[in-house]
Amino acid sequence: MRRVYKKADLPVAEIRKFLEPGPIVLVSSRWKNKTNIMTMGWHTVMEFSPSLIGCMITSANHSYEMIKKSGECVINIPTVDLINEVIGIGNSTGTHLDKFKKFGLTAEEAHLVKAPLIKECYANYECKVADTQLLSGYNFFILEVVKAQAAVYPAYPKTVHYRGEGVFMVSGKNIALPGKFKPQNL
Repeated sequence: MRRVYKKADLPVAEIRKFLEPGPIVLVSSRWKNKTNIMTMGWHTVMEFSPSLIGCMITSANHSYEMIKKSGECVINIPTVDLINEVIGIGNSTGTHLDKFKKFGLTAEEAHLVKAPLIKECYANYECKVADTQLLSGYNFFILEVVKAQAAVYPAYPKTVHYRGEGVFMVSGKNIALPGKFKPQNL
């Protein structure tokens, strides 16, 4: 039996509680021999090939200028064991702080971009800025993933998803239903 929900008005500023775009990521950048890390939750996959990711980074964020000027960054996917680092990074600015040092994270050399990978993260996506047309109006970067790597185990990591108001959801149970899909839609 399908559930019928009793509903109440929800302030539109609170919709992210239920329309959450994906796991929280740590975006690393480099410009003029300075590195930074920012916590980000506003991102979306836009295309498979080339692999495009769209993300909103406010122009008030230190990483905004670093990524805009360098034309690249790394999207690092942390797991729940890094939740304190995720929050700490999000609560601080890299203007006068080395976040790698402050939060005990290891910067590793990337293969195709100058921005560093974060060794402790489950996956790392090296990105180049592919389109800046939406920057001036929306602070929206379109990034092309040019190289990706991910841990071989576990297949489905426990990522964290921000729901607003200091509340996170940890990815949980998986439901595998590949037999219900058309092959081209898998």
